[in-house]
Amino acid sequence: MMRQLLIATAMLTALASCSNGEKTARYLIDPPVPAERLPNRLGTAELKDVSLPEYASGDEVSWQSTDGAVRSNTKQLWADDPQRAVTLTLARTISDISGATVIAEPWPLAEPPRRTVEVRVEKALAQASGGYRLSGRYFVSDAGAGGANQARSFDITIPLAEKPGPAAIARAQSQAIAQLARQIATLGGPGSAIRTKAAPVPRLDDIFSQPLPPLEGS
Repeated sequence: MMRQLLIATAMLTALASCSNGEKTARYLIDPPVPAERLPNRLGTAELKDVSLPEYASGDEVSWQSTDGAVRSNTKQLWADDPQRAVTLTLARTISDISGATVIAEPWPLAEPPRRTVEVRVEKALAQASGGYRLSGRYFVSDAGAGGANQARSFDITIPLAEKPGPAAIARAQSQAIAQLARQIATLGGPGSAIRTKAAPVPRLDDIFSQPLPPLEGS
């Protein structure tokens, strides 16, 4: 009986230590307020949920160790879902820096957006080499006739200390997102612009060759 009581007490103590929130650190993605103001080149745009690598979309803050492995700690977490946080933060920063109306999906306004922005992140990691790297591609779709569709890449590196902690990683990621927001706002980066083809103007003989609608009452 005493042995069972000791085991139960030990289990309760272990559970209490695991549920102690003070031992878990949570970090925000929060870019600095941009000081510059850029021209509005996007107008209204819906930002799709940013696509992140699996290691960057989990709750834990990840980094790369010197052996090349991607590691994390269950006590060092992001304060919000990474995909949601990156998407909302990127949309807000683009809007703040350019005056464009960029809103994360789903689009909440009655008037539909002129453009759609999609970001596919290929790497978002504090590297063993000492820098935080954010790379991938972004796409801006303009459905209007003659609109410019963009397909461009980004590769941003923020310097880090030799053995950065999660707070430094969070700051570096926030700075990288701010740089990416600037690049998207200016439609910059390697890539190309593809014009949306204008709808063809129907010829007169095509118009008159169509059958007439039936008369009312016939």
